[in-house]
Amino acid sequence: MATAENPEPRKGDKPDRTVRQAGAPRERGGWLAGIAPGVRSAFRKRESPTPENLWVKDPDTGEMIYRSDLEVALWVTPSGRHMRIGPKVRFACTFDDGAYDLLPSPSVEEDPLKFSDGKPYKDRLAQARKPTGQNDVMSIGLGKIGGQSAVVLVQDFAFMGGSLGMAAGEGFIAAAEAAVARDVPMVVYTAAGGARMQEGALSLMQLPRTTIAIQRLKAASLPYIVVLTDPTTGGVTASYAMLGDIHLAEPGALIGFAGPRVIEQTIRETLPPGFQRSEYLVEKGMVDRVVPRKELPAVLGSILQTLMMGRARAA
Repeated sequence: MATAENPEPRKGDKPDRTVRQAGAPRERGGWLAGIAPGVRSAFRKRESPTPENLWVKDPDTGEMIYRSDLEVALWVTPSGRHMRIGPKVRFACTFDDGAYDLLPSPSVEEDPLKFSDGKPYKDRLAQARKPTGQNDVMSIGLGKIGGQSAVVLVQDFAFMGGSLGMAAGEGFIAAAEAAVARDVPMVVYTAAGGARMQEGALSLMQLPRTTIAIQRLKAASLPYIVVLTDPTTGGVTASYAMLGDIHLAEPGALIGFAGPRVIEQTIRETLPPGFQRSEYLVEKGMVDRVVPRKELPAVLGSILQTLMMGRARAA
């Protein structure tokens, strides 16, 4: 029986293929609507499997470099620029066969001064932890370099500019204590823009504390090797970065206390070419040797074995 809502079809009318409820949204039409779901899915827009960072720009030449090629080259560009790398890559290319054990870093009180520079310090820490995956700037690894066991400390510039704070100081002390406890040498890769201003004088206190930790290494007759990477400035240069038994540096690394721009503005003089770069500092005696990244494991292994051999003979 026909009703006002469902009238009887008249002769010649085509039957409805679908029945739509009153008030229901109208289905999208078009020629794809009549194709089977399995076939229709083939025409859907798919996300591109190509990552956004497939190419990396050379800071010196502007050349676009394939990311996988850079990874194979240990993040050294064809122009020779040694790009900044994090702890995972650093450990993998330093230790024999990339095998190492991560040692824990002590936890410290966060934001002891309740500091805010327009943004709370705790929020800045959370912002730095998200992309790096690190709790703070220091990472400690234990493994073998050229067959010689060693503790390696890596300072990550990607974490708040590698700034020196309480957590960094505690991490350095923990690495030194681990080296003394295991009777092995210590290697540190430095990278910092200075002290962490959000911790005020507490960050500056890490300068004498790390110096005391180095004295414990020396008291145990254990080698302490520093590898200066780009950039190493500020309070780090004024403390543990310049107290090593041997100072190596990567090519082109900026090394100093204040930056060249600040120095030029202060003394109102034009600085010489390459000022504060590792090659310039080798000539001035501040750095013992400039070593390309791919040669660092072999050079470090040779130095550590020689120093530990001398230590064993002296004992």
